[in-house]
Amino acid sequence: MTTFIFIRHGEPRYDEVIARGYKNQGYDLGKLTDRGVSQAEAVAKESILTGAELIIASPYTRALQTAAIISRITQIPLVVENDLHEWMPDTSFSDRKDLDEAYPEFMAQQGVRQADTQFPWESFETLSKRTHQAIKPYLKYKKVIVVCHGIVMGTFTHINDMIPHCGIRVLDIDESFFR
Repeated sequence: MTTFIFIRHGEPRYDEVIARGYKNQGYDLGKLTDRGVSQAEAVAKESILTGAELIIASPYTRALQTAAIISRITQIPLVVENDLHEWMPDTSFSDRKDLDEAYPEFMAQQGVRQADTQFPWESFETLSKRTHQAIKPYLKYKKVIVVCHGIVMGTFTHINDMIPHCGIRVLDIDESFFR
């Protein structure tokens, strides 16, 4: 049994990526606000993190910056796990201008693609499979910190789990979780 401490990234900012003209998934390069940095510093001091052997993080800037702050303060080693990345609103990586409407559609359909689905978003089932497989290799540890995104955390709890920035969810997971 492994205790996984899931932490959502700190509050992000997107002003720099907007100024550079980045579109759609270019927003994934947005870093933390000053408040987001403070949130990460505060969560790093939570006693629940004591005894963790490893931090695994999404490669997206906001999560990786949060994880780096936690790692610096706790001295717990950090590794990047690519498949813990954010939900994809556009699996075709197109240049659509209306992708801000993809998430409301995803939530309205509870992550289940339907015949009338307008946007090429990643289904909840696909997201769950990807993220669950990403943590499976870490079952060899007793306690692991996972810094990722709210919707990724929701694949381990439930789709409507509204997690605040630097919010924590603790789950004990073993092989039976993956059956």
